[in-house]
Amino acid sequence: MATTEEPIEEAGDGALYVLTAVLLTPARFPSVLGDDYPEVCGALGLDPFDAGYGLVLGQDEEGARWTVVTDDVSLVACAIAAWDCGMEYDLSPDERTVVASLPGWPLAVAVAVPGIPAPHDPRPDPEFDPKAAHEATPGRLPLAPPDAGEWGPAQRRLGADEIALQWATWREQIGDEVTFVPAGERPHAGVRRVLEEARAYLESPPPPGRIRSAFASGDARTLRADGPGWSLVARTDDIAFVLLDEAPGEVLPVGRGPELPALLNALDQLAVRPQ
Repeated sequence: MATTEEPIEEAGDGALYVLTAVLLTPARFPSVLGDDYPEVCGALGLDPFDAGYGLVLGQDEEGARWTVVTDDVSLVACAIAAWDCGMEYDLSPDERTVVASLPGWPLAVAVAVPGIPAPHDPRPDPEFDPKAAHEATPGRLPLAPPDAGEWGPAQRRLGADEIALQWATWREQIGDEVTFVPAGERPHAGVRRVLEEARAYLESPPPPGRIRSAFASGDARTLRADGPGWSLVARTDDIAFVLLDEAPGEVLPVGRGPELPALLNALDQLAVRPQ
């Protein structure tokens, strides 16, 4: 995360001081907002263009939270890469590339701009009637991260993201003897359902982003797949973990066994990959 010295315009009627940014593309998007790329775009009131968007999170001069959507994906990608390397980068999208300015933040941001009021939601539009809000106008109410104290689809997807980031730590907790959906030791109807639905993707490919593939190490890939009520994270050379809406906080391992490798490799062939 970083804060720019120069504000950019298009935060409501004023300027935006940038705190951080994320990509919104078929291969990389905030999982908290949906199971696939079109669903996430729909949650933000955006058209699911193949090229994607960048989401720039910041505060205006009054401290209000804003999420600015830009179609300059390359600029946002360069900023994120620089920040990940500990370098400074002045992320200032040209106002001609700004697609929308949405109140609030969809993600939790732990930093704030010094010298202005603490982060807060913008003042509501006096002409907006919350009772009239519906899916066609999702950006009118302030975006907000999910409640960490609850469990639901957003928390389940965030959990899978965290496992993908902390793969080595999670993997050490599971022995190599875990087999593929064991019939005797650890039967779990939810895991069997997930694997059946994942196999169904091979016959009927899901929307873009429902299956994503990222670099792991060597020739392996880290695989992320989602479906109704479930998330799967795996490495193509290793085991998989399943999270379910119906099993709050549980992480269910799926060992290699005789079937999982072929399934993971087949899913990887369908997956969207970063450009």
